[in-house]
Amino acid sequence: MLDQADHAAMGGVPGLADRALARAIAGEVLRWLVDLDALIDSATRQKLAGDAKARMVLRMMLAQWLRLETPPHAVIGTGLPLLDGGPRRLAHGVFSNLARQKVTLPDVPTLPEAVASRWGERAPAIAAAIARPPPLDLALRDAAETEQWAERLSAIVLAPGHLRLPRGAPVTELAGYKEGAWWVQDFAASLPARLLGPGEGKRALDLCAAPGGKTLQLAAAGWQVTALDLSEKRLSRLRENLTRTGLQAEIVQADALKWTPEEKFDAILLDAPCTATGTCRRHPDVIHRIGPKQIDDVADLQAKLLDRASHWLKPGGRLVYAVCSLEPEEGEHQVVGCMLPADPIKPEELPATVPPTAKGWLRTDPGMLAEQGGMDGFFAARWRAD
Repeated sequence: MLDQADHAAMGGVPGLADRALARAIAGEVLRWLVDLDALIDSATRQKLAGDAKARMVLRMMLAQWLRLETPPHAVIGTGLPLLDGGPRRLAHGVFSNLARQKVTLPDVPTLPEAVASRWGERAPAIAAAIARPPPLDLALRDAAETEQWAERLSAIVLAPGHLRLPRGAPVTELAGYKEGAWWVQDFAASLPARLLGPGEGKRALDLCAAPGGKTLQLAAAGWQVTALDLSEKRLSRLRENLTRTGLQAEIVQADALKWTPEEKFDAILLDAPCTATGTCRRHPDVIHRIGPKQIDDVADLQAKLLDRASHWLKPGGRLVYAVCSLEPEEGEHQVVGCMLPADPIKPEELPATVPPTAKGWLRTDPGMLAEQGGMDGFFAARWRAD
């Protein structure tokens, strides 16, 4: 994953501004990779290999010029040294030729053919949403203070307890961060926890909980939360957010395929490991990194987790299954494997802008709320124990 590669790749880049620029260049290359390659291929007599260093340097140079509006002379000055001892003249010639032609990118990124085929009729709207990084979404600790924080942060209200701000402001410098009034969470990611309603002191299990946005939601809604995750590193972020917000949860580091609870729960939220293709606005690497094998592998794991979780509910308890994936193998196809009675989602349980499907499921994609900046792709379904 691009986020996982970040630390090692930029170990020698000390400045925050330089690190942000490096991430922006990488992100724009991944968003527009198909179109950048088409421009490069239009200016070369012999097609460069897909993994050629000259091709990658040209991708970065074009992304800086066409997406980040860096002047061509500055792009040449910083790009060509990356090819010392290599085909500098080739790269210089290709870039200069394209600059003279004043080439442009299309309004909407072109998706890889296999991805566009997989996403079908949704693909054009999703591609449009990928064109630029998303805005910043915040989930509030106290939904009753929505209007107050919207005014204070100059934010728009997406739903009670959820705000949206333009991207760019350092998160830690925003009002309310230090006192733990909110946490960063995409609007779509906040919807599954809403489907469990108010906790009123009852017990809830958040499976695969880290980094913890949904744990914080459940705790703020009055649930006694047990948050379970396999990764200690990711759980450390959850602990930090609990401390910052003043919310409480029991944290368990364990493998959900081996762990068994001592008591059953009134509610379970299984935010299952997934391909995360629904996060392509923020993580454009998934467009190129995920294929049928990855989807099949994670779908098998999801089915096993869903089966185990379905046995841990008290009578009358609710189970919500959710994934931030656009793939039906990880969403709609998983529903048939759960033997609990379905508990269809009702329109009044969701914001008016995100109605449930005809079958009572939640399905979002990045093309929704386009005028407000889009949203992540999510699937969620709910059951109730006998």
